[in-house]
Amino acid sequence: MEKATEYLQAAQLRPVGEAALMVSFGNTIDPEILRCARALVTELEQHPFPGLLEFEASYTGVTIFYDPLVLARSSTLSEDYRLSKGYREVAAKVKELLAHIKFTAEKERAKIRIPVCYGGEYGPDLQEVADYHHMTPEEVVKIHTGGDYLVYMIGFAPGFPYVGGLPPEIATPRKKTPRLAIPAGSVGIAGSQTGAYPLETPGGWQLIGRTPLALFRPWDLDHPSLLQAGDRLEFYSITPKEYEAMAAKEKEGAGK
Repeated sequence: MEKATEYLQAAQLRPVGEAALMVSFGNTIDPEILRCARALVTELEQHPFPGLLEFEASYTGVTIFYDPLVLARSSTLSEDYRLSKGYREVAAKVKELLAHIKFTAEKERAKIRIPVCYGGEYGPDLQEVADYHHMTPEEVVKIHTGGDYLVYMIGFAPGFPYVGGLPPEIATPRKKTPRLAIPAGSVGIAGSQTGAYPLETPGGWQLIGRTPLALFRPWDLDHPSLLQAGDRLEFYSITPKEYEAMAAKEKEGAGK
């Protein structure tokens, strides 16, 4: 908690173009920085201000998008030709929100279990990852399913989780040549991160398996992303037969 407070007090604000402000709590991947970002997101959700359009959390902070004309019209600040009224107004409001954040002990969140069919057609790079670390594919799977994972952000594609906590024993560089199409649900490794592709997209992660779960659910308007920043994950291994059964069930649910 003390570390999170230190990050909060050291927060830096800077303009991003003419209609956005970035709040940065540091420059490292740290659960306590994520805690600061989540706390600011909660404040913005509970206390929106005129001109606020949207906000997005990242590994190290939050970017806030706003309508500068709305903010300029409602501004009570004196003239300052170095910065636009819109930016100065939103910066003042964000500083006020940051000052109200008080950290308390968080309740332990239940882990979300993600089934993965490793190797074969579902994980074409599992052998390559194993060879890179002088391991067997079974050892890579055992290590991957034994990790304690935390979702830091959703990005790149709708519902794509950037997940920290990958055991360093299986951290593997991205592929030198990205694939043009990666099947939805593919679980991969890129450096010290792991994650899963919610849609068929290009990508350069090392693919070690595939989950039958639909990570992006456009039919669920309230919760289109299965995962959210702050979620804790646990991967577990399933057979191809189990994968097909779960995938069919997910497809059936999507049609309702």
